[in-house]
Amino acid sequence: MNDRRLIEDFLPIKEISAEASREKSLRHGHISTLHLWWARRPLVACRAAVYASLVPADFHAPKNGPENKRASLGRANAAKFLKELCLYPGNPQRIEEAKQNILKVHRERTGKDEPPKVLDCFAGGGAIPLESLRLGCEAYALELNPVAHLIELCTLVYPQKYGKPDPNFVGCEKGKWAGLAEEVEYWGKWVLEKVKTEIGDLYPPIPDPKASSKRLDGKAYLPKMDPGDALTVPVGYLTPVAYLWTRTVPCKNPACGAVVQLVRQTWLCKKAGRYIALKVTQNFSSPSPLLRGEGKGGGEKQPVFTVVQSSKRSENQAIEEFGFDPGMFSKAGNSTCIFCGTVADSSYVKEQAKAKKMGQHLMAVVCTKWKEKGKIYLAGNDITHNVIPHKEIIQKRIQKLCKEGELTVPEEPLIDKSADQLPLYGITKYGELFTPRQMLTLLTFTKWMRKARGEMSERGYQTEKSKAVTASLSMIFDKMAQLNCAVTVWKTDAEAVVDTIGRHAIPMTWDFGEGVPISGLSGSWQSQLNRFSHSLSTIFDVNNEALVNRGTATGTHYSQDFFDVVVTDPPYYDNISYAALSDFFYVWLKRSVGHLYPEHFASELTPKKNEAVADQFRFSGKGEAKRFYESMMSKAFNETYRILKREGILTMIYAHKTVAGWSTLVNALRQTGFTVVEAWPLETEIKFGMVKENKAMLASSIFLIARKRYIDSKVGQYSTIKGELEEIVRERVQTLWGEGITGADLIIACVGAGLKAFTQYERVELPNGEEVSSERFLTEVEGVVQETIIEFLFGSRSKVSSVDAPTRFYILWRYAYGRGEIDAGEAIVFSYPLGVELDGSQGLSTGKLALLEKKGKKYRLKDYSERGEEERLGIEPRFGKTGKPLIDVLHRLLWLMENRTLFIKEFLDQAMPNTEELRLVAQVLSGSSLQGGGLKLTTDAEQSALQKLLSNWRSIVEDNLFRKR
Repeated sequence: MNDRRLIEDFLPIKEISAEASREKSLRHGHISTLHLWWARRPLVACRAAVYASLVPADFHAPKNGPENKRASLGRANAAKFLKELCLYPGNPQRIEEAKQNILKVHRERTGKDEPPKVLDCFAGGGAIPLESLRLGCEAYALELNPVAHLIELCTLVYPQKYGKPDPNFVGCEKGKWAGLAEEVEYWGKWVLEKVKTEIGDLYPPIPDPKASSKRLDGKAYLPKMDPGDALTVPVGYLTPVAYLWTRTVPCKNPACGAVVQLVRQTWLCKKAGRYIALKVTQNFSSPSPLLRGEGKGGGEKQPVFTVVQSSKRSENQAIEEFGFDPGMFSKAGNSTCIFCGTVADSSYVKEQAKAKKMGQHLMAVVCTKWKEKGKIYLAGNDITHNVIPHKEIIQKRIQKLCKEGELTVPEEPLIDKSADQLPLYGITKYGELFTPRQMLTLLTFTKWMRKARGEMSERGYQTEKSKAVTASLSMIFDKMAQLNCAVTVWKTDAEAVVDTIGRHAIPMTWDFGEGVPISGLSGSWQSQLNRFSHSLSTIFDVNNEALVNRGTATGTHYSQDFFDVVVTDPPYYDNISYAALSDFFYVWLKRSVGHLYPEHFASELTPKKNEAVADQFRFSGKGEAKRFYESMMSKAFNETYRILKREGILTMIYAHKTVAGWSTLVNALRQTGFTVVEAWPLETEIKFGMVKENKAMLASSIFLIARKRYIDSKVGQYSTIKGELEEIVRERVQTLWGEGITGADLIIACVGAGLKAFTQYERVELPNGEEVSSERFLTEVEGVVQETIIEFLFGSRSKVSSVDAPTRFYILWRYAYGRGEIDAGEAIVFSYPLGVELDGSQGLSTGKLALLEKKGKKYRLKDYSERGEEERLGIEPRFGKTGKPLIDVLHRLLWLMENRTLFIKEFLDQAMPNTEELRLVAQVLSGSSLQGGGLKLTTDAEQSALQKLLSNWRSIVEDNLFRKR
């Protein structure tokens, strides 16, 4: 049979990308709500990768009919099937059909009536193995990180083994096993009740300012004031659901003696018709009992917070009504004293924090009221009784709890990337990420989780089942801890505390929200329990469990030629150290379930020595970090080569956007005997996440498909390969352009496809015998891709040839990165094929007429509004070129059109541009030169100006231009 796989021939990338992007925006019932794991890929994308890696390319082609139409009909049928298969959460009929398809072709391929073996050797959050299971494969998950390993057990093993009720075993439902979701829900509530009894006094009810004094006697109680039925609240009181704090330092001016708040912004709610904020004013009174920490200043000058509200329909209208902007407070750690005007700069703040003089001030308490919708906000200054138990009292309770429960406060050090910011502020241990009240609460939950396991044993639970329940409770605990630490933020549109740990770092926050874990609202134990139980119920339809192992991908226990397919998401060069990030969870898992998994939680922190990442925090510079990463990836791919069958497929999901990242991957693949045979871009990220508008981000991941290399000639001649490369790139640009893939995604996808020509040989040489390095080849590939794309933009090669290099650079940069800032390394690689320099006397970032703005190690392209005012622009040659760059002429012309139209004729007479070329450049940048138009390449202001220019071309340009015929 033809063993070319579907993923080597075709994928309906537009349809799969759309569904993957939609899935990323969903949370309820998704496995992402089981536990945080970074860069977990959409399930539908993983499903497509597994299925297409296993079935033949012509599987969906009709058996009969014209031979010349079989391929196109097969792709059309495959597109229809994959579109229906890759819906989230899933079409049961199509999933069952896919299972049968996979079993059928595997039986034909091997002669064995068994499912194919699929490995993910960097399994992380378990998305790829889960979809392998769903498609009936024998799934294997390998992962070094102990936190990820436990997540995999709770995703790929326990739900499948223990998900269904079983009357033959002891459980919670009338003494019989009720199924994992029900058992977790039962024991989750059991833990919550025990915790509420022990520490419910830490979150006392708040007097309702609107209640009469007669109703505040505390004697009459309503049993269900709290939405989650977690707290009992007296009549006339409110239920606290969050406490909003600002960090503080003493004023830098010794003569002032005030407390300076470091709050970034004081918005509480931003919804149309409901804008609520805190107004900050001066106060000269006795110290507030709600000021915590050592940074109390002189004791009398303290900020006062007052709640203000507007029913206006827009934020600007609300700000005008308030008379101040709640969003304009501290910036980058610099805060101004409201009493004397002295700025507490970031270096001073760090100094005070390290000296343990940073305090906390309660700005507001967020409450709910029985039978009333919405949140009620009370300023901290308006709360007269002590709503926060004293720090010393809490510390004594923590000491007693630890002694009686054999627990410890997390004293493990913050290291590597997790220590990037926090130690600068004196935060060096994980325990310091929590307020005393949060610490006591979390330790109490830990105590009762451990006791729940003991209670299950006393009731006669099977050991592995009770272990599965307790491990599931630890997942819920971690999600709760993620939202109950002192580095959270208050989200004004959701009116809820949200975490910041999911942003690939543990940042310093100048204000934070402290939730109430024993309530029933967002961030609480009960809310996380509900989400976890629902997510479990969505994966019970996968009957067979995965074979989950903890270990390194560089050396496995699997036998040679064992796996049919390896589908994996390898570490991305210097992108993220998951080991460092996951230490936040590791220190708590070690305390909650470490005794159940001593082989995985015996060390102080997660293992990092063998983590494949170019993290310069661990090495003496980028060079050594890069060499380590490449060595680890080579070892991992060498092991993959050993355990993958001869005709097996290696499918990798890769999203690193720098050539440095790609070159290390390519080197590792070539050195271990793999050839890249195909590359597909797929949308695997939500389009509007935590990404700043001016930061360039890849929208897509690239699915790289590789096979073992079997070729007689080990050396390829570059002259031959370059011709093949140009053919591959041109075909790929045309195909992906038609699929709607554009920008940096198109460039990276074409670079990936171009690797086929290079990686089919162990060595590629120039005519003189010199070896072509992967870095050089990738640069060449990017150049070919750039030339091909710009030909598509201009319509033909002949039109491009006369356009100067700086102008081509401008167009391609706008096409690839839009308004984004680009790291220097990536910008240099991007500019090299175009023959322009970024720096130096002739560099694009040099002088007043610079095309690029350089800030630190980043570059940003300027538009006409930032350059056009310069009178010499477009008049004289620039950037070491003999002619005047068309982009200079165009930018000056646009600026004059918008600002000084009377000077247009004089300018054009001096510039003397080729009007056909100039108009073509304007059309390309506006997108109007493309078939159907609609591709916007530049900024909004420049786009608008270009459209105005093109609409009035004759009157603005041709009628004004003096030219000799």
